[in-house]
Amino acid sequence: MSTAAPGTRKKRGEGHTRRDEILWAAKRLFLAEGYEATTIRRIADVVGVSAPALYLYFKDKEAIMSALCDQTFGGLIERMAEIEKQGLPPIERLRHCGESYVRFALDNPQEYWLTFLSGNAPKQTKERGRLPETIDTNELRASGSIAFAKLMGMFRDIETAGVPLRYPVETAAELVWMSLHGLAAALINNPEFPRSRRDMLIAGMIDMAVRGVVRLPSSA
Repeated sequence: MSTAAPGTRKKRGEGHTRRDEILWAAKRLFLAEGYEATTIRRIADVVGVSAPALYLYFKDKEAIMSALCDQTFGGLIERMAEIEKQGLPPIERLRHCGESYVRFALDNPQEYWLTFLSGNAPKQTKERGRLPETIDTNELRASGSIAFAKLMGMFRDIETAGVPLRYPVETAAELVWMSLHGLAAALINNPEFPRSRRDMLIAGMIDMAVRGVVRLPSSA
C-alpha cells in the first residue's frame, strides 16, 4: 500500500498505488456501510479523487468487488502453492491444504466474509469459479477458478496414486470445500459458540471430509 496521501497525483508508473488505495477504501466501506449502500462517489471521496478519476481504474462497483474477491483467492492460491512445494503424498497434501484453507479464513475474516459470506460477490465471479477447465490466468475473476482447479488436481493425484474416490473428482472437491467452508463460516460468524479447541475442530472436520470422499485403507 502506498503511503502517498489520497488524492495526490500519481507519478508515471505509480497508478497501481491508486488502485490499491481504491480497493482499500472500498473494502472498508463495504464492511462498515454495506455493499449496496456504498456508491462509487463515496469510495472516490474517501480516496480523495473525483468519481471520473476512479473510473480510470475500475469501470464500476462490481469490478471493484471482483478485484477484492481475486485478492482473497490469490492469498489462498499462494498458501496452496507453498504446500505443493513440500512434495507431500496426495492425501497428506489435501489434508494440509484443508487446514491452510480454514486457517486462512480465520486469519482474514473480513476478506473471507466479503468474498464468501456477504452474498455480494458478482454473479460472474461465482459462475467463473465453477469453470476451472478453461482458465485464462490473466482474466479478472480467474483466481477462484485457479484455486478450485488446484483442489480438483489433488483428487486426480489421489486417484493416480491408486486410491479410489467415492465420488467423481469435481463432486469430491465440492464436498470437501463445502465442509471446510461451513466450519470456517461458523467460526467467523459465531466465535463464542464452539467449546472444543479450534485446532481439534479443524483436524476433525478435515478427517471427516477426507474419509467421506476418499476410500482410504482400513488402517489409514
